Amino acid sequence: MNPTAQPPHPQRISETTKGLLAGLAVVLCWSGFNIVSRFGSKAAFTPFDLAAMRYGISGLLGSLYFLRNVPCAEWPRYAVLSLFGGLGYGLFVYSGFSLAPSAHAGIFVNGGIPFCTVLIVALTSGFRLARQTLAALLISACGLLLIGIDSLLSHHGQHAFIGDLLFLAAALSWAIFGILMRRWQIRPLLGICGIACFAMLIYWPVYLLFLPKKLAIAGWEEIALQCVYQGIIAAMLAASLYSYANQKIGACQASMMLALVPAVSAIGADFVLDEPLTWTVIAGILVVSAGAIMGALPGKTAGPSSG
Repeated sequence: MNPTAQPPHPQRISETTKGLLAGLAVVLCWSGFNIVSRFGSKAAFTPFDLAAMRYGISGLLGSLYFLRNVPCAEWPRYAVLSLFGGLGYGLFVYSGFSLAPSAHAGIFVNGGIPFCTVLIVALTSGFRLARQTLAALLISACGLLLIGIDSLLSHHGQHAFIGDLLFLAAALSWAIFGILMRRWQIRPLLGICGIACFAMLIYWPVYLLFLPKKLAIAGWEEIALQCVYQGIIAAMLAASLYSYANQKIGACQASMMLALVPAVSAIGADFVLDEPLTWTVIAGILVVSAGAIMGALPGKTAGPSSG
């Protein structure tokens, strides 16, 4: 044995692998978020109660760190982020949960985020989409349309369809948030704490003065569950991990990983919430997931737009 030989250094995890692992953790967090939020909306809470718990807990936890580390001159960017990744996303998605099943949230929110992200990137970057990406968007759109038709024809009727539209609006808000986080190169922890701070400051006065509330009639166990999941796991942990994955593997690739969420959410809702899966919903999950996965696969680089 050569006495001068150095022991091999353990291989370090690549930045791409770290981003992929963060994306998988987001899948688990958001699948649970869909189930817990639907459970809360079917219990004693209004959508505004769920939003208040989300912004109140995350705001209290994140404000001090944000105010200590971000100069006032940079606050406007964080305020903009809070409108999309905080208030817009949260209010749209919680309102949707009061009208449509959890499985629909998995399809329209988590399947809609990649759809919206790719479209926005294409429209704002001056690049035309590759054929593979266009095919992926078309497949995803077919899946979303399939579930939308199912909502109109189901016993839920127009209410579920309106919920689907609210979920799609939430997906658009989150896609804009993810793109802005990457474009402005904002550190994930600062971004999430800034969103929490501004969302709390903007939302809570309006909630206390004007919005309907049912917190007083809810049990402490239900309140504790929603506070922990909405304010910590969903608002801070999942959002931070998504922002981290966004910066490590890119906005499009990070959003495409969310293709796993619809299936996990639907299966969990079937067991936990007793929301049975129809064949139409199963077909929509498969179609949307196939489109998202196709969009995530390596393909030819898009060329500059001639427009």
